[in-house]
Amino acid sequence: MQRKLITGNAGSGKTSLARALAVALNLPYVGLDRVVWKPGWISTPKTERKEQESAIARNLVWVVDGVSDMLLQEADTVIFLDVPRLRCFWRVFLRNLPYLFHSRPGLQERCPEITIIPTLVKIIWRFPKLVRPGILEVSRSKSKHFFHIRTNAQLETFLKQTGVTWM
Repeated sequence: MQRKLITGNAGSGKTSLARALAVALNLPYVGLDRVVWKPGWISTPKTERKEQESAIARNLVWVVDGVSDMLLQEADTVIFLDVPRLRCFWRVFLRNLPYLFHSRPGLQERCPEITIIPTLVKIIWRFPKLVRPGILEVSRSKSKHFFHIRTNAQLETFLKQTGVTWM
């Protein structure tokens, strides 16, 4: 288990868990926000994003947080933080509040949170119908370790099993 993707909705806790997991397992961490967004909240063109994701996938070991069909297929372990939308909205609010007028760590330059709020609302609201089914489809794969985490109790169990300290 050397290629781990932590995926889920915006505000589900992907980045925090991925960073903690990377430290605990001594694996390199990659946040897809820097791949998805260019400075100023400009979307990375699809061909460029695909090239960057391919470069990540070619590495033998990684912990990645984000949503990526390619990395979902390349990961040997998928941790799906399937958090209710209301909790995602609340976490995004708390996360973004200190960075309303400048970029938070892990983002490109000139990415103040205040300018992305309408987009985040759409992402969080649409995630269960547009993205969740594709992630759950991967859970049927026999070649992957798939952890579907929906509750705090399930997360605590996962953290104990993996020896990760988080939160």
